[in-house]
Amino acid sequence: MAAVTIETLAPEDQQLLDWIVEQAEKRGNAVINVSSDANGSGYCFTACAWAQHQVPEAVVIGLPEEVGPVLLDAYVDRAATGQKFEFGKLYEDFFEGVPVTFERVAKGHYPEFFGSAFLVYPDGDFPAVQIIVPTPEGEWPWQEDAPEGFAEWQPILTESGDPESWTPGVDGP
Repeated sequence: MAAVTIETLAPEDQQLLDWIVEQAEKRGNAVINVSSDANGSGYCFTACAWAQHQVPEAVVIGLPEEVGPVLLDAYVDRAATGQKFEFGKLYEDFFEGVPVTFERVAKGHYPEFFGSAFLVYPDGDFPAVQIIVPTPEGEWPWQEDAPEGFAEWQPILTESGDPESWTPGVDGP
């Protein structure tokens, strides 16, 4: 991977950038975990998937801290070897018994959900997808029968907050 150069970084930002690049060179991408807090659920995202493989960066929100990175690594591994992921299509082989789907992330959500990735892409010029996971019972955040608060726990990162690349119940879950 070509070295990323930024004129002046704070020492902690340079240290984080060095770690991201090291992880990308060693593993193919870096996964950054952000713990839940009073403002919302925890999430994790990739950095360097685009730089290393021309694979969109990805984010997953609301999964247990030990599960999100496994999902993101599996996504990058599969996408880097040529698998294409369609928005709104169900993928049943990431987790046993629990499908996932994909949606394009609106650029307005990049600063909040891909903050550290801006160390790699200072101009924010990278594609990003959200991997959406239903409840274990199969409810999606946009469904009326989803548990109360689920849509806030796993927000959909489009401009509208709803799936935009497909129509739920018509050509997607």
